[in-house]
Amino acid sequence: MTTPRIEDYALISDLETAAMVSRHGSIDWLCLPRFDSPACLAALLGTPEHGFWRVAPVGRGACNRRAYRPDTLVLDSVWESEQGAVRVTDFMPPRTQWPCVVRVIEGLSGAVPMRSELRLRFHHGRVVPWIRGVGACTVAVAGPDAVWLDVDEPAPVSDREDATVVDFTVRAGRRLALTLVWSPSHRAAPPEPLSVPAETALKQTADFWRNWAAQCRYRGPWREAVVRSLITLKALTYAPTGGIVAAPTTSLPERIGGTGNWDHRYCWLRDSSLTLSCLLRSGYRGEAAAWLGWLVRAVAGDPADLQTVYGVQGQRLLPETEAPWLPGYEGSRPVRFGNSATGQFQLDVYGEVVDALWLSLRAGIAIPAHVWELVEILMGFLQRHWQEPDQGLWQVRGGRRQFVHSKVMAWLAADRALRMGVLLGRNGSSGGWRAMRREVHREVCREGWDPVRRSFVQSYGSSALDASALLIPRLGFLPPGDERVRGTVRAMERLRHGGFVRRYTPDGDGDDAEGAFVSCSLWYADALAATGRTGEAREAFERVLGIRNDVGLLAEQWDPGTGRQLGNAPQAFSHLALVKTAFALSPAPHPAPRTGPAPGRP
Repeated sequence: MTTPRIEDYALISDLETAAMVSRHGSIDWLCLPRFDSPACLAALLGTPEHGFWRVAPVGRGACNRRAYRPDTLVLDSVWESEQGAVRVTDFMPPRTQWPCVVRVIEGLSGAVPMRSELRLRFHHGRVVPWIRGVGACTVAVAGPDAVWLDVDEPAPVSDREDATVVDFTVRAGRRLALTLVWSPSHRAAPPEPLSVPAETALKQTADFWRNWAAQCRYRGPWREAVVRSLITLKALTYAPTGGIVAAPTTSLPERIGGTGNWDHRYCWLRDSSLTLSCLLRSGYRGEAAAWLGWLVRAVAGDPADLQTVYGVQGQRLLPETEAPWLPGYEGSRPVRFGNSATGQFQLDVYGEVVDALWLSLRAGIAIPAHVWELVEILMGFLQRHWQEPDQGLWQVRGGRRQFVHSKVMAWLAADRALRMGVLLGRNGSSGGWRAMRREVHREVCREGWDPVRRSFVQSYGSSALDASALLIPRLGFLPPGDERVRGTVRAMERLRHGGFVRRYTPDGDGDDAEGAFVSCSLWYADALAATGRTGEAREAFERVLGIRNDVGLLAEQWDPGTGRQLGNAPQAFSHLALVKTAFALSPAPHPAPRTGPAPGRP
């Protein structure tokens, strides 16, 4: 079987981890018990020998069709042949204690021979477990991990040395369920979820997602896409802490066969204010408050130690290692676990944090009393260090530069801190912050503007373009009608690639092969709309909607040349940007989040 494309995968999640299910009915990626735990099914980054669980008709390839049940994360895949038709329904019940994957097989017509083949490989596809029968279940054990498999109807189960195989025939009207549960290996008894009937778990899971999706306040023309993106964001949320991972996968390549393969199973501060804004505007105040709680806990400490990325529980140490035993997705090596971006210096994250705190305060979300002290500490650090070079939004690995976007975000931090001070009646530091805001603004307009290109550029003294400059009007740094904003939007035509937008000007070191960034293409649509080019903005947005996969998911990048998704998937940043753009382009009014009194301009 050839390696499925990235867009051939659908997502299921229990709000603490996730599985990637291919059109062939194979779960090729599953980390247990958390998003950032070692994978026990890792064929996505290797071969079937590295772990998979396939449930499909014998001898058949990809399903004929599949879809999520409306407003849920319950996936139906249907195979049709001369022998008959069968549906496999995949879902993960929201976590109560242990993670659980349920696969329900239902005969629709005829009689279809089926096979379930479960090949578990713990520690990222490296360790073959010990497999044995315990009562009616099969359990695979290696080190701290145990995975239990239960079949709810009599069926021949073959426990081989390296896999568990179940062969059965499903006839019209017959239903059979396979349930997989992880638990710590020191527990001798089968875990509790195995005692819950699959039909009960299915109904509870579908009801949970439908009730959650019904809270969405978007009523514009792209409601289906917005709801699917919001469900995806919820699915990427680590419920115990409120943290949202950038993606559930690692090392899916930015370029097929390339080395730009990063671990995205962590939480980026870069996403902070956009996440809060999207959740609040969509009506999900509880999720917004949970994200804020994660954020405040994660950044506690010395502002000099503020990181770009943290673990789902706020962990700071995410050591980056390589896995030489995994050949990588379509040969894209190395495969990496962990992320060394924790050690990078990025000025923009200070602006993200302060903006997120401001958005929360304005929306009426209760924030801890010590948050104002946090703002003062962050601003004190920024006042001393904003003129230093950093590694920028895109986490450039190499020398630091004076990135324009980083300076704009330093301006944003000062602006939002001043606004918070007005709301809270805390203006003791306003004079220094106001002076900093003014100085940063003047410097960016002087050093970050290229009079030849008639555009803001990537860094001081550079002629390279960077799509992050499209955020300038959204952030309020300059109004949309300013000719410098209009010139920048026009200049970004040079970053377009097959109708989509790259991150920045290729530098000749292989970046020319990188795909277009989905989020940048959506920023372009936003900027077009802000500058009055509404028709072009809608076209740009619809173009992005057209590259979602068959179940509505987006990866980090899109390659117009090959028509393929690239990078880790599904990508939270892409879906956040989709929601933001849908609101920006929708003509219908939407209820605004509850806010405090308008602060005016400090």
